Amino acid sequence: MATRKKAKVRKKAKRKAPVVKKKKVLKVAKKPARKPERKAAKPKVAARKRKPAMPPAAPPPPGERIGVVTHYYGNVSVAIVKLDPGVTLRVGDQIHIRGHTSDFAQRVESLQVEHAQVSEVGPQDDFGMKVKDHVREHDVVYRVK
Repeated sequence: MATRKKAKVRKKAKRKAPVVKKKKVLKVAKKPARKPERKAAKPKVAARKRKPAMPPAAPPPPGERIGVVTHYYGNVSVAIVKLDPGVTLRVGDQIHIRGHTSDFAQRVESLQVEHAQVSEVGPQDDFGMKVKDHVREHDVVYRVK
C-alpha cells in the first residue's frame, strides 16, 4: 500500500495595508468668531462704606465677675454655674450674664444644689439657677452693684 504524504499547507501571511503618507494641507486662517455685543453699561452706584478693620471695643463688664456657666438645660431654662473662689451668691441678688450671643440681666429667683432649694451658695457648690433667657457654656456671670 502506498502511503500518501499529506501535503503541507502553507498558511497565507496576512498582509498589512500599505502605509499611505498624508499630504500636508495648508490651513487657511479662520476669521475670529464675532463677539456678542455688550449691553449698555449700568450707572455706577455711590461707593459703599467699608467696615472698620477692628470691631468696636466691648463696654466694660457691668460689675464684678462671680462665675461661669458650665451647662444649660433648655427644656427647663436652668443654667449650671460654677462660682469663682471666695464668692457667694444669694437669692435676690441682681446678676448679669454675658457671652458671645447672650447679654441680659436678671434677679436670682431660685438656687438649687442637688435638686434641693437653697437660699445661698458658695464657691465649692455647683448649683442650678433658673434663667429667663438662653445661655451657653462659657458665658460669664457678673454681680450687678
